[in-house]
Amino acid sequence: MNVRRSAAALAVAVVALGTAAAPAAFADDASPSPKGSPLPSGLYGKKDPQFDGVFRQSYAMLAQKTVGVTPAAKAVDWLTGQQCASGGFAAYRADASEPCNSKTQVDSNSTAAAIQALHALGNESTTVKKSLDWLKSVQNQDGGWGYNPGLPSDANSTGIVVGAFAAVGEKPASVKSQKGKSPLDALTKLAMDCGKDGGAFGLADAKSGKLAPNADATAAGVLGALGQGLVPAKGKETDAAPKCAKPDTAEQAADNGTGYLLKTLAESGHLTSAMPGSEDQPDVGNTADAVVALAAAGQQEQAKKSGEWLSENSAAWAEENGPAAYAQLVFAALATGMDARDFGGADLVKQLNAQGPKPKAVSEVTVGAEEKDEDKDDDGSGVSVWWIVGVGLVAGAGIGFLLSGRKKKNQL
Repeated sequence: MNVRRSAAALAVAVVALGTAAAPAAFADDASPSPKGSPLPSGLYGKKDPQFDGVFRQSYAMLAQKTVGVTPAAKAVDWLTGQQCASGGFAAYRADASEPCNSKTQVDSNSTAAAIQALHALGNESTTVKKSLDWLKSVQNQDGGWGYNPGLPSDANSTGIVVGAFAAVGEKPASVKSQKGKSPLDALTKLAMDCGKDGGAFGLADAKSGKLAPNADATAAGVLGALGQGLVPAKGKETDAAPKCAKPDTAEQAADNGTGYLLKTLAESGHLTSAMPGSEDQPDVGNTADAVVALAAAGQQEQAKKSGEWLSENSAAWAEENGPAAYAQLVFAALATGMDARDFGGADLVKQLNAQGPKPKAVSEVTVGAEEKDEDKDDDGSGVSVWWIVGVGLVAGAGIGFLLSGRKKKNQL
């Protein structure tokens, strides 16, 4: 769910299985980055797209659509051209004219991001359907998804895939594995008990497989358990923090995760990244994720406070990290009712547009987050707008994942 996605969820796989099982970014057969050659004219961002090309492209175009901007046709064409015949997307294919094969590292995160961007644009039904079918074909038996097919389910990957199905109007609870498990079932298993872990969603330790509480996974898990995405319908506003209880339903797991985020943000208004050998510092990217999750859960007061912190402290981070970072801030602004065109004095829309080819059209109309219908079924279907959401092992301050960041995941 933030700038992280293409490599952050990749890091989940690394942490879960160890580096020997690391997917795309660590594989010898990963698509080479186009060093020394010009980037495609339809691509957003100027940095090496090897680990996040599809993700940042999808993120940027989805954010543009929500603020009334129609991306250039060549930007859409570049994204659709990245799809494999199977329907899956890899993080980046330098030569999309070459057919995908068994060595192509297709992944759930890139695919789910592309689905939501292309569906939002409203003109790529064939591409979207193929990708949805591919996601169903690689669903784990517990109902969730890992970054690459065959990897254990994690909250980040499962959350973004939930957003893809919800975006097209397919109830996440109805997307079931051969064993009859849905992604909501998987998310309850990835939610931690109350007590010292505070009801967070967890990430698996590389050696023991034991879950450890993580704010980024929690933001993803809350949105997934609510059946929503990064431009969610606003939850019914509430002043009370939810009570933590056994996470035996997706709804309760979302409540628990919401409480964890509230507690974590209460003192400073932002999350903190911790890098080995360096001082802790504010984690801008995952704070934006948390803002969106809290807004979806109806916790507008804290969401707005943290949104205001973002408006005052995100400029340098966004400039460094590029299109997906600007898109992420747009989503946070919309979730809190703030103006994306005047976010701490910055015009996020203008800055995002400058990250790629000149848009086809620009409107002042914004597709904002609507109030969630209280009569929606509690099955993870309550979505009003499309979403998506964000390599060394884990590095790069401000994006915050696991130890709160990655280096190559910041190559936007």
